[in-house]
Amino acid sequence: MNSDISASIMCADPLHMERDLYILRDNGVAYLHCDVMDGHFVPNLMLGTPTLKAVKQADILPLDLHLMVEEPEKVLDWFAFGEKDLVSVHVETTKNMEMALEMIRRRGATPAIAINPTTPLESVIPFLPELGMLLVMTVQPGFAGQTMSPDSLRKIAEARRMLDEKGLTNIRLEVDGNCSFENAPKMRAAGADVFVAGTSSIFNPSFPLAEGIRRFRQVIKNA
Repeated sequence: MNSDISASIMCADPLHMERDLYILRDNGVAYLHCDVMDGHFVPNLMLGTPTLKAVKQADILPLDLHLMVEEPEKVLDWFAFGEKDLVSVHVETTKNMEMALEMIRRRGATPAIAINPTTPLESVIPFLPELGMLLVMTVQPGFAGQTMSPDSLRKIAEARRMLDEKGLTNIRLEVDGNCSFENAPKMRAAGADVFVAGTSSIFNPSFPLAEGIRRFRQVIKNA
């Protein structure tokens, strides 16, 4: 599959977010990665519903909505999403995964499951036929700027092999966490094709956002 960038908007300049969103679009970024954190599943709060509603209404890029929340099936209706959007829920957070995935699908979005670094890949197997994407966390969810977990590359490779062996080559494999200029090529070589890009790559204050996107696209293209 072709590789795509999903830009983490929690890393954008909050005083100039609209400007950044247009820069992302004009430089070929595929998705806006929107992290939602509830302060329970992860020890942080991030991106409330009014902000996400405004981003959705602007309709600048498709959303990649990442719900790091307990019992997502109870809050999915709070969020604005639809066709062309991706919505991922964590396998660790609900006993009603089928319901959550169906709620996402009913609204025309692509359902996805996210999995933490320490969670076995086997936990997602029952749900794979219902997915359009699998999101492998390469850091513990909740905060930007972390170092990639040591076992991440092996897990990405195992996830890609699992999908290929099951004939599920249509399922995209996204990686989230320290997708730096150094790590992203290794992630690409291991089988990832969607990269959540944040402070370790495109949102680096040392150079303009457009330059960060150009550099990132080049390193994953050459992997």
